[in-house]
Amino acid sequence: MGIWDWFKGKDTGLGPDELARRLGIGEDELRACQPTYREFDVPKQSGGHRRICAPEPQLKALQRRILRRVIGRLRCHPSAVGFERGYSIVSNALYHARQAVVIRMDLKDFFGQTRAKRVRKYFQAIGWNREASKLLEKLCTHRGGLPQGAPTSPRLSNLVNHRLDARLAGLARKFGAAYSRYADDMTFSLGDDNASAIRALIRATKKIVDDEGYVLHQTRKLHIRRQHQRQIVTGLVVNDRVNLPRETRRWLRAVEHRLQTGRQATLTPDQLEGWRSLQSMIARQADAGEALQET
Repeated sequence: MGIWDWFKGKDTGLGPDELARRLGIGEDELRACQPTYREFDVPKQSGGHRRICAPEPQLKALQRRILRRVIGRLRCHPSAVGFERGYSIVSNALYHARQAVVIRMDLKDFFGQTRAKRVRKYFQAIGWNREASKLLEKLCTHRGGLPQGAPTSPRLSNLVNHRLDARLAGLARKFGAAYSRYADDMTFSLGDDNASAIRALIRATKKIVDDEGYVLHQTRKLHIRRQHQRQIVTGLVVNDRVNLPRETRRWLRAVEHRLQTGRQATLTPDQLEGWRSLQSMIARQADAGEALQET
């Protein structure tokens, strides 16, 4: 490549023809696609509402192809465990079991603040040319960010944020801590309860998050829990053995008893079976994780 090409910013990489081939559609059809979404609000457990942007069926089918054929096998940072094959809420919780302090922080509007421009630059960085990257940006983003409801958004949120996770993992190592991220939920855990180290870790995390274009929930969703308190990571207690919270287990036993005695319960038998399957998965993965840690 000559020096003039560098000044012009020569466009290299795979183009729309290759993207269309991988997606199994015609190039003209790919270019003509106009993404449309249904938007609605759903209540959040923590209060308030979450905006869902659900792609219409044709777009959703195309996004699923992008997920399988374009980004499915790409590697994100190992600290990003949400939505990743081979990981679960249990494997995330195991990172932080039996620690002196567990710190949880939450990112505001995580998908929406993962900006479309960053998504386009990511596609260019992995080898697509400008035109193909713009097409992928058009198909995978909505209103300037990742739409919560698109099948591509969870995977892209992990891939695009490799640098964020690498920086936070490096910060954790500096403090002798463990770090993981499950979607917008970031967790650090430390073996020593050092108040000044905790404050410094939180300050440094805020700076890194700001640098990467996000905002931390500073009050209601900042949780610092010590061993004498109940430590929760992705809905599971991690003070000792990773498990469902005690009140949830008691509730499930009560539901089972009511169903066995023919009384009305808050769950159907099929719903209870789903909870039992979850309990079994948690126990199985917790056993495997603890065995791996001991070797």
